[in-house]
Amino acid sequence: MEWTDVCIQVPKAQAEVAADIATGISGGGLYIEDYSDLEEQVLAIAHIDLIEQELVDKPRDVVKIHLYLSPEENPAEVLDLLHSRLFAAGIDASLATAGVQQEDWETAWKKYYHPIEVGRRLAVVPSWEDYPENGRVRLTLDPGMAFGTGTHETTFLCLELLDTLVQGGETVLDIGTGSGILAVAALLLGASTALGIDIDPMCVRTATENAQRNHVQQNFLAEAGDLAAKTSGQYHIITANIVADAIKKLAPDVTPLLAPGGTFIASGIIQERADEVVQALQAAGLVVKQVERKNGWVALVAGRNG
Repeated sequence: MEWTDVCIQVPKAQAEVAADIATGISGGGLYIEDYSDLEEQVLAIAHIDLIEQELVDKPRDVVKIHLYLSPEENPAEVLDLLHSRLFAAGIDASLATAGVQQEDWETAWKKYYHPIEVGRRLAVVPSWEDYPENGRVRLTLDPGMAFGTGTHETTFLCLELLDTLVQGGETVLDIGTGSGILAVAALLLGASTALGIDIDPMCVRTATENAQRNHVQQNFLAEAGDLAAKTSGQYHIITANIVADAIKKLAPDVTPLLAPGGTFIASGIIQERADEVVQALQAAGLVVKQVERKNGWVALVAGRNG
């Protein structure tokens, strides 16, 4: 098996944020093509005429970030996670791959994705896999092209927390719902209703299909749009498995949506940015009560101050 090169092309102004997202997703290595200051760099060591024409012709207003995936990594999941995180951060990115045939992407989920047990009560099972009856709540999932399978650390942390927090009858808001895995899991564990919000209509369709697949569609609503435009009322549990910048931005809007005694689960945060997210939550009137970590990723559990 060979390594896979995922190329993320973004506008120069968004390159730094995109590189941070890519770095947090895969440990295989990163290579950045940035020709915006090519002439300045060359003039520092030689005459401008020495630049190869191929380099002179490179675009100056875009940056290409190459993310290298090892043969052991699930390329489909990484690609979906990249799409989800870049989309949530408002980055105008295009993705391309090399080192793998297109048909491999279409079957990658079935090759890498198998049933996983989470916490004390939950089992996440791909729709094409069998799973024995063992007393666990079974969440049947087909991720499609929307991130959220339970195998990635950010989602796993959220599922573990939901397994502990959902006791029965809770109302749930899932921001950036993706595949709908967190909302559907909460309903299967005993929550009364769940609302999933995502700015990507494709995710809304996938989340709705997964709710139907698990027979909880009557208590689940998925809507396309942003938080402020689509949400009102108060919720016992709010989840946001997105990125640090998005969590910081939406924190002030989360506080009034959180019911007294309610819980906000924020995940998708790399370890290096956890402190600044904590500060943003505190500034929004939230108190961080619990911090969970897994392989460089962080999930924060917060409640209202007072």
